[in-house]
Amino acid sequence: MKNYETVIGLEVHVELSTKTKAFCGCTTEYGGKPNSHVCPVCLGLPGALPRVNLEVVNKAIKTGLALNCSINRFNRFDRKNYFYPDAPKNYQITQNDFPICYDGYIEIETADGVKKKIGIERIHMEEDAGKQLHSSKGTLVDFNRSGVPLIEIVSKPDIRTPEEATLYLTKLRAILFSLGVSDVKMEEGSLRCDGNISIREAGHEAFGVKAEVKNMNSFKALEKAMRYEYTRQVETLNEGGKLSVETRRWDESQEKTVLMRSKEMANDYRYFPEGDLVSLNISEEWIESIRAGIKELPHEKEERFVREYGIPKYDAMVLTLTEEMADFFDETAKISGDAKGASNWLMGDLSRLMNEAGTWIGELKFTPQDLSDLLKLIADGTISTAIAKKVLEFMFTEGKNPKVIVEEKGLVQNSDEDFILDEVRKVLDQHPNVVEDYRNGKTKILGFAVGQTMKATKGKANPAIINKLVKEELDRRI
Repeated sequence: MKNYETVIGLEVHVELSTKTKAFCGCTTEYGGKPNSHVCPVCLGLPGALPRVNLEVVNKAIKTGLALNCSINRFNRFDRKNYFYPDAPKNYQITQNDFPICYDGYIEIETADGVKKKIGIERIHMEEDAGKQLHSSKGTLVDFNRSGVPLIEIVSKPDIRTPEEATLYLTKLRAILFSLGVSDVKMEEGSLRCDGNISIREAGHEAFGVKAEVKNMNSFKALEKAMRYEYTRQVETLNEGGKLSVETRRWDESQEKTVLMRSKEMANDYRYFPEGDLVSLNISEEWIESIRAGIKELPHEKEERFVREYGIPKYDAMVLTLTEEMADFFDETAKISGDAKGASNWLMGDLSRLMNEAGTWIGELKFTPQDLSDLLKLIADGTISTAIAKKVLEFMFTEGKNPKVIVEEKGLVQNSDEDFILDEVRKVLDQHPNVVEDYRNGKTKILGFAVGQTMKATKGKANPAIINKLVKEELDRRI
């Protein structure tokens, strides 16, 4: 039995978050009454002339710079000719010979910690097609999406496993969202992915016969489709069959790829220059002005948090999932000097409270300074961790500073050893088995005694002092 490896390249279509379409002034707003966001230009009516939306060009350049690409100084638009109900002009304005960006990469990190660069062949600008609506009564076409600006990001065939494909797409999505070039909502079609997959014998350089898989609208679908297609191709060859160049689609209900067309049925797009649009000459000043506006990217923040604050890589990864969470942590860590404490509270109790309330960090009623003050109250022994959890809940609902809450609610931690010792003795008197178990070497019973004392003092007693006095009193009694 031959050992095969997978060769995968991804083509990712990204809907740009501009207010108007690529070549006309119609709104790009999602939804709306069918065929209400249209004009003669995006409907392809005779005599209508397109014009370039420069914001599309700016966002394409911004993406290319963030993905380590070179920028083509000369850009030209082309016509990709095909006849389909959702293409009102019977061609698509795109870029063929002169894409705006080329030769970039994304670095991923595999589960075993190995870093790998996935090359980016090109990024080109184009317009979207309309949308077909199928029903039992027939098929209708909504042209609201026609002309919405896209960039297509084409990777090199450097991906070797379905897991690597998911890592690549996940990181790409995070970068695009951070840049603000797209809302990357896969459920609304803002991010769509096609995969080119082939297999070859392990150790061989030549590529196998590829299949293009369309309609993968989630990370899970991408991974499932790549796994299925690998198995299909291996089984075909092992059974003596022959693979052919095909376009297939992912059928989510059957969890399998389905043939759409073979090479013999492939379209001849007859690319030629778009004569109604001027060529673009991208100057160095234009490129540098866009580069200056690129903020720190999520993976750069993640690396800095580990390097600067010494927090675990997992913490840094979770904290940089959203820009708001990353910024809140960053400021709290700087103010408090307790990065790990800030990380623990943000990832733990605060995330729980936000999930329960259905809110996000941008809606918090308190500031990084307030969270820093809470960490200081814990550090100097003013309140215990147990009390701090209650204080955080009041901060979350009332938006008050923790110092104010502690004072108003009378939550200052009690460190009076005489008072605490008295409570410890009461607990041990009420639970004589604790002393007996401790005498028999069952030291875990200490935790029970400490917990009961905390309960008796309503969580206000200093935990460190409780631990010390419980052990001393037990040692004395045995």
